[in-house]
Amino acid sequence: MQSNDLLGMLAGTLTTVSFVPQVIKTWKSRSAKDISYGMFTLFSLGVLLWLAYGLTIQSTPIVVSNLVTLILALGIILMKAWFK
Repeated sequence: MQSNDLLGMLAGTLTTVSFVPQVIKTWKSRSAKDISYGMFTLFSLGVLLWLAYGLTIQSTPIVVSNLVTLILALGIILMKAWFK
């Protein structure tokens, strides 16, 4: 793996893992009342576009990190709807 791919994987890992505490907190508390639908919807759309971009340029770090981030962000949106 090239050094720029390693850098991309590290950056993607850190930004993706940053969502895990929010997912865990939302799941445990069964509350997402302070989560903004607007912010998470726009964020998820942006992540989806990054994922499409990563697929287009065939960049593993971009694809993997944005796929996982999208799953986590959509999970938060779904929990907000479910726990309402």
